[in-house]
Amino acid sequence: MNPRPKTDPGDPGGPGGPGFEAECQAAVDIAEEAGGLLRSRFRRAFRIHPKGEDGDVVTELDLLAEELVTRRLAERFPSDRVVAEEGGGTGPGAGGGNGPSGRTWLVDPLDGSNNVVVGLPVYVVGIALCVGDEPVLGVVHDPVTGRTWRAVRGGGAFGPRGRLRRPSGPPAPAGPVLAWTQGHGVPAGDPVCRALKEGLEAGSRRLLQLWAPLLTWSMLARGDIDGFVGYRAEEIDLPAGCLLAAEAGLEIRRLDGGRFSGRIGQPDTARSFVAGRPEVLPHLLDLVARAAKPDDGFRP
Repeated sequence: MNPRPKTDPGDPGGPGGPGFEAECQAAVDIAEEAGGLLRSRFRRAFRIHPKGEDGDVVTELDLLAEELVTRRLAERFPSDRVVAEEGGGTGPGAGGGNGPSGRTWLVDPLDGSNNVVVGLPVYVVGIALCVGDEPVLGVVHDPVTGRTWRAVRGGGAFGPRGRLRRPSGPPAPAGPVLAWTQGHGVPAGDPVCRALKEGLEAGSRRLLQLWAPLLTWSMLARGDIDGFVGYRAEEIDLPAGCLLAAEAGLEIRRLDGGRFSGRIGQPDTARSFVAGRPEVLPHLLDLVARAAKPDDGFRP
């Protein structure tokens, strides 16, 4: 594990923000511990199982990391509910509801399983904390580089070099670099999905699809890409990613330009978004609007 950098002077209370310092530090430590486990086993043989009927997979590494993270969270916060990507859960109300504390941890122990299966070292560990249905804390750890990004609502977003401050300026003349994600429940050939992707590809310099949404959110938060568009995104990693981007100064909207909420408990139809720097967002929303086609019934 890489040594954690010194606290940034603008970081209130160290990793985290006002009121959630202990939770954020715990989430960082646990994500990094799980990352060390994944990194140590990445090149070894591991079992792979299909998950659902849409081509998604779950690996032995997912399950090992999930068990570690959920166990550590349960040890530290026994009154909280823990919900994990592969179906693991602990604490009061693990089968539903928030439990007596009103708090729910969301765990994506290996975001990027399909990449790992094909030997591509592009994956992260994600942990979020929600109070009620609102995200208040998000942590993303990249085991490959040893870097960690974290955010607390109202406390800013931070990475290895301190506070994340979005770059400013107009889009590059060659067009923006964008990223795309879609939920596992989106069927092949979905007309809305097809129209959006075609429109974004036509209006951007590059359209990335990394199969690891939390890594994409961290790239957006630190300014490596200009925008991120999601269609019926998965819930488990959305709160941590949205919070990281919002606290870094990015804007997140619905496809129609309205206010987007990263709260949990919404249907996947409410989890489509456009995210980017404020000065780039109008262009992104215009690309989405122009992708609407009368023959597919899509209206952003």
